[in-house]
Amino acid sequence: MSIKTTALLIGGFLPAFIYGGSAIFQKLSTNIGISISMYLIAVGIGVMIAGIGFYFLDNTTAFSIKASSYAGIFGLTWGIASGLVAYSLLNFNVPISQLIPLYNMNTLVAVLLALLIFSEWKDLHTIKLISGSVLIVIGAIFVANA
Repeated sequence: MSIKTTALLIGGFLPAFIYGGSAIFQKLSTNIGISISMYLIAVGIGVMIAGIGFYFLDNTTAFSIKASSYAGIFGLTWGIASGLVAYSLLNFNVPISQLIPLYNMNTLVAVLLALLIFSEWKDLHTIKLISGSVLIVIGAIFVANA
């Protein structure tokens, strides 16, 4: 198996299944009843435990203020988005099966930003990328109207 295939399995397919499964716990926690602040604190504790696990798995301890700042901004933006999802689940009782395909259109935002900021358009097949993006939007429209 090539390094690229291994990287796509470890960094793409496995997280897809883990993220997908985690949505069940997200819905369970909001169904039982939890404030958004306590929800995010509990999620943060879970992330901290995962971080400790990866600390022992990874042999490096690289650190920089700049890299940590970017990671912190990522955490802040992810936390805000997760709080908004929890808000919708708590206050509007929206089905998780409809909500997740919509907020996972974040893929399109990430693709667009990566193409522009990191010039990834130079290394990708643009027609395939645009075609896949259009299918994502069509799928989200179908799911939102299910």
